[in-house]
Amino acid sequence: MKKIFNQFGPGVLVTAAFIGPGTVTVCTLAGNDHQLNLLWVMGFAIASTIVLQEMSLRLGLITQKGLAVNIRGQIHSRWLKSLAMVLIFSSIVIGNLAYEAGNISGSALGLSYVLMDIKQDYYSWYAIGVGVLSSWLVFSGNYKIIERVLIGLVGIMSFVFIFAALLSGPKITELLTGLFRPSFPKDSFYTIMGLIGTTIVPYNLFLHASMISSKWKTADALPAARKDNFAAIVLGGIISSSIIICGAAGNGGAGNLAEVMKPALGSAAYPLMGMGLFTAGLTSAITAPLAAVLVARECFNWENSLLSNKSRGIGALVIFTGTIISVVGYKPIDIIRFAQALNAILLPVVAGFLIWMMNQNSFPLKYRNNIWNNVLGILVLGVTLMISLRSFEKIFNLHLF
Repeated sequence: MKKIFNQFGPGVLVTAAFIGPGTVTVCTLAGNDHQLNLLWVMGFAIASTIVLQEMSLRLGLITQKGLAVNIRGQIHSRWLKSLAMVLIFSSIVIGNLAYEAGNISGSALGLSYVLMDIKQDYYSWYAIGVGVLSSWLVFSGNYKIIERVLIGLVGIMSFVFIFAALLSGPKITELLTGLFRPSFPKDSFYTIMGLIGTTIVPYNLFLHASMISSKWKTADALPAARKDNFAAIVLGGIISSSIIICGAAGNGGAGNLAEVMKPALGSAAYPLMGMGLFTAGLTSAITAPLAAVLVARECFNWENSLLSNKSRGIGALVIFTGTIISVVGYKPIDIIRFAQALNAILLPVVAGFLIWMMNQNSFPLKYRNNIWNNVLGILVLGVTLMISLRSFEKIFNLHLF
């Protein structure tokens, strides 16, 4: 078992982070509304994530510093540096305050299905329990414990959704057509943007660059880090695609997906689908405050420890706020809109910085971007910029196109 765990690295954090309740919802709706016609979008999103995360891990491994620290080091103007740090802090920390509520709510809903509390009579207690469990893991300050718990949860999530997808009986021809023949069904644009936006997550770029040094210390580990990155993100793509397949067979959210599974699983359908939603929510409920702590620490040059009072304070703020919002049932629309706007700004900025940084003369020649890295990176940058502009259009009711 120890050898199995040692095969995994920070890549599993990326998978754990981008497959949350939001991803489950978007993928389910993509399948429900457009069948398997948008599987190609997930393929593109996963390829894009691999490209950006590889740059992020390469930067973190070679410099042994996080992304925010590298940004601070490259900006020499005091006011521009301050502006960049405020933007990053606001987007990641304040954004995760809003998203944590969704993570905890989704996990609590899944737990209610697992325990066959279909009417959710004890939902508030489940939400508190998820908040307490997330706090214990984040405040343990032990990267190995966090990593191994996430590996286990991602494993369970993988089994649930892949198994459910197989039970739904998709046709191979439809799978291949959806995956390899791009199409744009009517009214699918925002769903396409949603699939890409929930997969290419800005805070994952910071999380990966920061955590890579917890696993590997020298440039010799780059092949292993790349393999870890590729395997973990492809697995995440398979999970997300499985949810799309389940959505194509169902009619709505996790509860309705459970109904689809009933002919094959009977009374076990709700607990099985509930376990998938529970693990999806819990993994994101752990990684969101962890990313917030790491970003705050790097932005303000705090002590390099998850156990410092400032780090604990940021982590506690994210988890506590998310739990309270989840328990009272308040939907933080304005906060989420603000977070979406900041993330819309941050995603192309960070993608652009990564490409620029990986071509700098100050970065070792051997580890700079090659021509293909740059071509793929610029393609992804263009897509993230489109997501940014479309996000502004949707959030503020603008008409940019």
